[in-house]
Amino acid sequence: MQEDDAPRPDRFAAGNDNGTALDPAAIDAALTRIAEAIGRHIAREHIRTRKAANDNEPIPKNPPWPKR
Repeated sequence: MQEDDAPRPDRFAAGNDNGTALDPAAIDAALTRIAEAIGRHIAREHIRTRKAANDNEPIPKNPPWPKR
């Protein structure tokens, strides 16, 4: 088996190393908006669950006696 005598690079570059064209502040702002939207969605789900758990029918004025 032959050994490769080519010099090895000190650092590997990613195959998709195109650089970022976006401003880091713009990326942070976009991620913050997404996180806020997710938080609102989760809060709405919890509110709906809480309302659904308390939607029992009111007890009638004269409920029937339990059967034995």
